This record gives sequence, structure tokens and C-alpha cells, in this order.
Amino acid sequence: MEFQIIWFILWGTLWAVYFMLDGFDFGAGILHSFLAKNDAEKRVIINTVGPVWDGNEVWLITAGGATFAAFPTTYALMFSYLYSALLIILFALIFRGVAFEFRGKVDSDGWKKGWDIAIFLGSFVPALLFGVAFGNIFQGLPMDAEGYHGTLFTLLNPYGLLTGILFVLLFVVHGALWLSVKTDGDISKRASRVANKTWYALLIVAVLFLIHTAFATKLYANYLQNMVWLVVPVIAVLALLGIKLFASKGQHLKAFYSSCLTIVMITFTGVIGLYPNLIPSSIDPKYSLTIFNSSSSIYTLKIMTVVALLFVPVVIAYQIWVYRIFRHKLTVDGVIKDKEAY
Repeated sequence: MEFQIIWFILWGTLWAVYFMLDGFDFGAGILHSFLAKNDAEKRVIINTVGPVWDGNEVWLITAGGATFAAFPTTYALMFSYLYSALLIILFALIFRGVAFEFRGKVDSDGWKKGWDIAIFLGSFVPALLFGVAFGNIFQGLPMDAEGYHGTLFTLLNPYGLLTGILFVLLFVVHGALWLSVKTDGDISKRASRVANKTWYALLIVAVLFLIHTAFATKLYANYLQNMVWLVVPVIAVLALLGIKLFASKGQHLKAFYSSCLTIVMITFTGVIGLYPNLIPSSIDPKYSLTIFNSSSSIYTLKIMTVVALLFVPVVIAYQIWVYRIFRHKLTVDGVIKDKEAY
């Protein structure tokens, strides 16, 4: 039982880290055509995420792999019940990666405009659908002994869409703050303005999300039973307020770190509320998939724990090294001169 709890914590942590890291390049991808005034500025924005976007997605693969290995029943049914939504996310991520690589291969306005659209959609669609998917998991899926009673369109319910909008706004603010840190001059100033203005919309949607969660889900039950866990959503709220506090003062790096903390704590808030469920049933709780009825054997979890202790630090160290190597700000002149840039 202890190993099942350990892997539930690790499962939630992997998703939190993924949303924190891939969130800012989703945001940058959504904003790049709106913030940039010309092709050179678009290249600057793309190159802020160019060295790290694929490394960020390693955490998505790790989160999916952890679900498969630790909770195989949940993995199987989740990829069955949410197949259409997850397949759309996969295709969007593929097109986004291809767009980054192919956009600069032909010196044609039409060619570049087409890939710009792919970058936007490949960033916006996953951001929205990840939120929709987790929103539906939070409120429970209509499943029983006969399986899942829903379609792709039933996932697009009010609470699911609200969670999707929350994710999009979180990532847009996150991406704008990233660009304000990683760029200089006009791009940085524009990104800072977008972050400050979009924050108000994010605050409104976050409040609506918290209110709707009380009626659409049972996430608050665990917090009412053990009040100590309220520290997590409280930190999320304080970090959200910290974004505005630091951004309005022009302290972009601190604002970005506050955004990182906001995304992690919001994810943890949902995960703690789910426990011990992984996918609750909205029909009858006895059909819910929990960390106990859908986990691998204890022996498998023990082996996986050893593997995780050995290799996760390596991945973390590698990513820290990459971010350190590419920590410098990007400028239009620098990108134009660099023949290896996107």
C-alpha cells in the first residue's frame, strides 16, 4: 500500500512538472504570431523554446510511462475512454514539433504562415484539451461495469471547458512571462504587457473554477477531512497573486517563478482532491479506478521505485544543464546572425 501511495505522489508530481515546463512553450507558441511584428521577431520567440521544448515533453512521456507501469488498468481505460481527445493532443504535438523544424526551410511567406498556424494550433489545442481531460477526470467519468458511457463531445461539458480555459490562460501568462525574461527590447515589453493584462482574465476564471469545483466535483472532500492539506491551494492562490505583484514591478524572473509555483500547486490541488482515485466514476463510486484497484503488483512497484531513484535525478540534472547553457537572452540581431537558429 505504501508503494501505491508513493507512485500516486510521483504520478501527480510528473504531471505537475510537465505542465510547469511545457506550459511556457505552449504559451509562447500561442502568442508568437500575435506578439511578433515581423518574421525576425517570430524567429526570436520560437528560438526561446527551441532548445528546450522537446526536453520538456520528456516529462509527458514519463508521466504516461509511469501511469502505464504503476497503474496499468487506469492507463488502459483512460486511453480507451479518452482516446479521441488524447489522439488529437498527440497529432497537435507532432505538428508543432514538425512546424518548429520546417518553418525556416523555405524562404516563402505562404510557407511560413502555414507553419505559424501549425505552431499556434499545436500549442493551443493541447493546452485546451489537457485541461478538458483533467476537468472531466476531476468530476468523474460516466463509467460502470459495462464501460464508458460518453463520447468526445460529452467531454466538452461546462466544467471540462472551464478547466480547459483555465489551463490555456495559465499557459498564456506563463509563456508571456517566459518571453519577457528570455527576450529583450520591444518583444519583452509586449510580452510583459500581455502577462499583466491576461492575469486579470486568469484570476476571474480561477475564481469561477474554484466555485464550480465545489458543485461539479468531490475534490474538496479530502480537504475537509484533513484541513492541513489546505496549505496547497492557499500557496496556489498566493503564488497567483505573486505573479501580478512581481510582473507589475517589472520583476519578470520572480513573476515567472511565481507562475511555475502556481501551476505546480494547482496540479497538486487537483491530485490531492482525487486521492485515492485516479479516475472517479460519476455513476457509482464502486466503479472508480483507484491507486489500489488498478495498480501493478507491489514487487513491480518496488523495482520501479529503484529505477526512478536512479534515473529521474539524471533527467533533472540534464535539464538543469540545458537551461543553464541556453540561459542568455535572445535578440533579433543575434537570431539573424545565427545560422543554426530556427
